[in-house]
Amino acid sequence: MYYDKFSNITEKTDTIQRLHNVNEANLYKEIFPYSEIPKVTFNPLQLPMNTPKNIWITDTSFRDGQQSMAPFTVEQIQRLYDYLHELDNNSGIIRQTEFFLYSKKDRDALIKCMEKGYKFPEITSWIRANKKDFILVKNIGLKETGILMSCSDYHIFKKLNMTRQEAFDNYVSIVEDALTNGIIPRCHFEDITRADFFGFVIPLASKLMELSKKAGIPVKIRACDTLGLGISYSGAALPRSVQGIIHGLINYAGVPSENLEWHGHNDFYAVVPNATTAWLYGCSSINTTLLGIGERTGNCPLEAMLIEYAQIKGGLKNVQLQLITEIGQYFEKELKYEIPLKMPFVGKEFNVTRAGVHADGILKDEEIYNIFDTNKILGRPIVVAINEYSGHAGIAAWINTYYKIKDELKLDKKNAKVALIKDWIDEQYKRGRTTVITNEELEEAMKEFMPEILTLVVTQAS
Repeated sequence: MYYDKFSNITEKTDTIQRLHNVNEANLYKEIFPYSEIPKVTFNPLQLPMNTPKNIWITDTSFRDGQQSMAPFTVEQIQRLYDYLHELDNNSGIIRQTEFFLYSKKDRDALIKCMEKGYKFPEITSWIRANKKDFILVKNIGLKETGILMSCSDYHIFKKLNMTRQEAFDNYVSIVEDALTNGIIPRCHFEDITRADFFGFVIPLASKLMELSKKAGIPVKIRACDTLGLGISYSGAALPRSVQGIIHGLINYAGVPSENLEWHGHNDFYAVVPNATTAWLYGCSSINTTLLGIGERTGNCPLEAMLIEYAQIKGGLKNVQLQLITEIGQYFEKELKYEIPLKMPFVGKEFNVTRAGVHADGILKDEEIYNIFDTNKILGRPIVVAINEYSGHAGIAAWINTYYKIKDELKLDKKNAKVALIKDWIDEQYKRGRTTVITNEELEEAMKEFMPEILTLVVTQAS
């Protein structure tokens, strides 16, 4: 018998842990009708937050992330791995990163990264649930590997063409092989947000915990929200409830928080709140990629979860967060990756304001319209973009921020020479201009109308 102190009911343990080997796939068509937007269902259960003492981030940029881009070269993988290590700065917040093993290039990159000897992030791998793939892990000498374990009937019946029992037995067998060889298996419960939670997920997780206890080796479970269908709302029902999935794996299957990981996608714009919810309700680890690269709409952005970590824990230990800006520049220059201009924290315009009323606020105190000291934390000073609506305040704010003028010397919007530049800008738009005034154009205007500011900048620098 099992007493659930949160729902205040007693359940028979064998009911929870027994595999339901159904004859027909349960596709939850009442929730996922396919020809309509998926439905959110609720129940009266309110689950308690259970945030682990230690939480951290893992990375899959070289595995799931790389699948969405032109393949990285060995040199690019090494540089990105260096960046992850430098960003973490031995804080242990970015704890692991995973690699493919299938091509010679992937194996060469993995070996070169292993030779660097970094403690963080630890290198792991990813394989399919078959014994042929497992030989690759053994041959390369890794301590841990991810293993694909599709959980929903969409995958078991339609992709694998198996019954639940056949899939269950196959997954258990490959984990037994890993444990026999002293390798930590990280079981990727694919498509968990469309899976029969009590009919397949809990029985499988419970069996894996039994094997773990017997072998004296941790078995990890990665809950994979493969299509981004997870829901973070309080009271949301399974199979979509992030709270319910994490709470259930811990309380029904006995998965320790430190062996539990969340992997989400952003198909419904929910990847960050879902990941944070997983942390808050008992999951220690969140799987991410740099800049959120990945299949379709992408994975959970690593930089976003660093910011979430800082908000939850009150700091980032010794993480070198300013490197996020340099990493973004590397993606654009070296990998030819186009970062959306307004993408939080890394987009070129994430802290750019064009609205005149906002510029007026920034002129008085940049804290009014800046999320935090982006210059100090990310090496990205707040920027005011100039167009026909910027006004005197916008121009003054641009001058002060662009030239980093000290507080006591900052210009006011009533400055007479600011008005001269405003007249010059107005003339541009009277002639039919429709684009933003560039920084380069404003620099030329400054040389004509306010050359003393350029002298001031040189004086401040010295």
